[in-house]
Amino acid sequence: MSLNKAMLIGNVGRDPEVRYLDGNNGQAKVATFTLATTERYRDRNGETRENTEWHNIVAWRSTADVVEKFVKKGTQVYIEGRIRTRSWDDQTGNKRYTTEIIADNLQLLGKRQDNPAGQQGGYSQPVQQPGYAQPQQAQPVYQQAPVQQAAPQNIANDGPDDDLPF
Repeated sequence: MSLNKAMLIGNVGRDPEVRYLDGNNGQAKVATFTLATTERYRDRNGETRENTEWHNIVAWRSTADVVEKFVKKGTQVYIEGRIRTRSWDDQTGNKRYTTEIIADNLQLLGKRQDNPAGQQGGYSQPVQQPGYAQPQQAQPVYQQAPVQQAAPQNIANDGPDDDLPF
């Protein structure tokens, strides 16, 4: 048994690059971008340190459609995918390697106004799912009943026959 799974939450480092590839079944869309994840911790002296890792993200087909429409530099996203390392020979004949995250699931995070794509009108209006929709009900109207003053009771006549235990 084996497992190859990566889960990342971070900010997009540059606008995605979207390409169309011709293949046997027509055109395939692929989107690539970088994602920054930052780890914050305190060192032995109590000073806050940051360590930022940059990840190369590759999204195919319908996930690439979402990236093209909504993801811009600075967008906060959750990526779930698998790690892939590939190699190639550069112009000088040296073998080069790169490690990428192939995105299987992508979710936009953060507030709409914090997202650069949301500020440029990249988002459509949210669609309410039937299971999550709040039913529209009429609010009941309450009328306040008139307040009646209770007649003062004479507490001096309390005798041993009251039912209080103390």
